[in-house]
Amino acid sequence: MEGYGEDSTMFGSFVGAAFIALLALVLLLVFNHFIPLVLHFKSAPSGCFGWPVVGETLSFLIPHSSNSIGRYGKVFKSHLFCSPTVVSCDQELNHFILQNEEKLFQCSYPKPIHGILGKSSMLVVVGDTHKRLRSQALSLVSTTKSKVGYLNDIERMAVQVMESWKGKEQIIFCEEARKFTFNVIVKQVLGLTPDEPQSTEILDDFLTFMKGLISFPLYIPGTPYARAVQARARISSTVKAIIEERQRKGANKRSDFLDMLLPVNSLSEDEKVSFVLDSLLGGYETTSLLMAMAVHFLGQSPLALEQLKSEHQNIRSNKRKDEYLNWEDYKKMEFTQNVINEALRCGNIVKFVHRKAIKDVRFKDYVIPSGWKVLPVFSAVHLDTSLHENAFQFHPWRWEGQSQTTCKKFTPFGGGPRFCPGSELAKVETAFFLHHLVLNFRWRTEGVDDPMAYPYVEFQRGLSLKIDPN
Repeated sequence: MEGYGEDSTMFGSFVGAAFIALLALVLLLVFNHFIPLVLHFKSAPSGCFGWPVVGETLSFLIPHSSNSIGRYGKVFKSHLFCSPTVVSCDQELNHFILQNEEKLFQCSYPKPIHGILGKSSMLVVVGDTHKRLRSQALSLVSTTKSKVGYLNDIERMAVQVMESWKGKEQIIFCEEARKFTFNVIVKQVLGLTPDEPQSTEILDDFLTFMKGLISFPLYIPGTPYARAVQARARISSTVKAIIEERQRKGANKRSDFLDMLLPVNSLSEDEKVSFVLDSLLGGYETTSLLMAMAVHFLGQSPLALEQLKSEHQNIRSNKRKDEYLNWEDYKKMEFTQNVINEALRCGNIVKFVHRKAIKDVRFKDYVIPSGWKVLPVFSAVHLDTSLHENAFQFHPWRWEGQSQTTCKKFTPFGGGPRFCPGSELAKVETAFFLHHLVLNFRWRTEGVDDPMAYPYVEFQRGLSLKIDPN
């Protein structure tokens, strides 16, 4: 009985200590949540911090149409992703943030994103490491974009996808677009064709990876996030095996990204593997979404579709039968560029990016405190009726005579030192695919299927289309 009494006392002490520790943790989290609000009450923009710990994150991420309105004006404070945050729906502040990368602001994605993308991903690294990786990316893109073999591959794979539609009355366009973009990017990056076993392995793991990228970041076996981290590890192993095989065989004539990366001594093996994964991510998901946006909005604008078709008929009429498109043909696709830019403006594939202030930053009549998150919301600017006439209308003609590359009110690929290096490749793929689509098919959307943000944009039903050959 005496032993039992001692055990009971020890257990009671343990429970008491655990309760005190838990209470201290709760108080710490609460204080951590509200102290920034109190300290910077007068200097920071107006707004609300929401609930302790989670703040307003859950309401911020609720699925919604791809637009955004500042609840407390164009610039307001909140508490998002476990951090006090300034949300910007203002074109001037967004431009200011993007142009002052590494001076006043720094890329700052939530830690779970680092876990899934990898510590060497160009999307999360900062400072000199980012400059080094980005320089390499720009070099590869510059070498690739007008390369005859690359352009021919795009067109060949677009034709193959559309040939598989023969005899079909209905397709799920998002699936078809992803099939096309994956085949293009895996060939360009790793030199693999769709029928090779390694391509199938990478695609299966990449689909798992993508599902986990936008899931709740809880690493428990069986959760989408945990499966995504594991899938990334398997993709890394596959890519490393391909690298080792290339190194054993020596030089070859593939001239893909990996072939150009191998002799670059300034990149570690992990950085080369991350570079491959970043290329797959950008070339697969965002490009296929751009294609889906263009098809979706063209289906709602017969006049735009007719003018687009006429442009491509003129280009095709000056070429021999079955002659491939070239870079000069791409540069002639002026209305196609307007369609692509308008699809990007209306669709908002990238809604916002994550930054943080690395020092106190004064902008107009308020201060963004050092260490606070900053979210420049691109979609809010793209759909701002004071900046774009009839902003919610798909109107490609608005881009005639306008510069899309230097326009503060149009930032679908970001801006400043972190402007997407593969943006031109995405546009080339979309333009070439549209060329064959409008010349060979008519389509209409089956039911209502508008792009929704989760927070990443997707079509809930995969954009089901009824198709007819021309």
